Amino acid sequence: MRASRLISVVLLLQSRGTMTAAELARELEVSERTVYRDVLALSAAGVPVYADRGRAGGYRLLGGYRTRLTGLTRDEAEALFLAGLPGPAGDMGLADAVAAAELKVLAALPPSLRDAPARAGQRFHLDVPGWFREAAPPEWLAELARAVWRDRVVELRYRRGEREVTRTVAPYGLVLKSGVWYLVGRVGDGYRTYRVDRVVGVVVGAEVFDRDEGFDLGAYWREQAEAFLRELLRAEVTVRLSPAGLRALRHLVDAPFVYEEAVAAADAPDGQGRRVLRLPVESAAVAYTQLLALGPEVEVLDPPELRARFAEAARRSAALYPDVPAAAADGPAEISGSR
Repeated sequence: MRASRLISVVLLLQSRGTMTAAELARELEVSERTVYRDVLALSAAGVPVYADRGRAGGYRLLGGYRTRLTGLTRDEAEALFLAGLPGPAGDMGLADAVAAAELKVLAALPPSLRDAPARAGQRFHLDVPGWFREAAPPEWLAELARAVWRDRVVELRYRRGEREVTRTVAPYGLVLKSGVWYLVGRVGDGYRTYRVDRVVGVVVGAEVFDRDEGFDLGAYWREQAEAFLRELLRAEVTVRLSPAGLRALRHLVDAPFVYEEAVAAADAPDGQGRRVLRLPVESAAVAYTQLLALGPEVEVLDPPELRARFAEAARRSAALYPDVPAAAADGPAEISGSR
């Protein structure tokens, strides 16, 4: 544990230059006292760690000192080559850069770990695009990726319905979701999201924008994705579910939070083990398509028109099997689903 932490101290100083004891303690999740001891241990081992005093001081490595990645474990080395995501990197025009970086990391690894990229490639493959989607990257993706890296303001021509709009955007980041690329950018005082495959023109300007370093792309995307889904769920249905139906429901709803919130607010099981849930849905028509997969494990209670539609579907189904006797069963059949 301590050996791994000492390597982390060296790599942090190597990548960031000067860091205070407080900054190192936060990064490593240890006390400042532990940092002091670790720095002494590194100095005793011959690593040239120096302390600069004063308000702008901190710990730093002697200029030019570099460490080889001999402290990597096999799991860390293999995970490192998994993190390259060559497909998406290639879509953004970074395939050569990723290949060069992997070669440099490979050269720095000890001989015992040089099979890490081959082992990772033999065992894992990332297929990002969804089924039945065009695999080619959007036309303007590479240009936007360069603007994102360089913090360059872009003029974006974007297809919105039947018309085109032009926006001046500070491109903060790119997100790949289910095979679709999205650009997240600042427009005026707010942030907007654009589908890259709807971009019809990009002009990268000479202006460099001031990036808000507190902006968290991952957090922004999670919030926007949940808000988008909640906006879609404008209707509600009330259903009574068997235990098997309740388990299968999680595979049919549009987002995990819909299932989790509905179950948390559900009534206690009745004498048959069934529970009543109020479920947010996009519309009654969408709910019909989704819930019909549960068959007799679900009873629609509300709205009345959806309950009537399920009753009619049950009558039509029963009419298809007039000569089939009711089969003896110990309980409801287990059902499952996947998305």
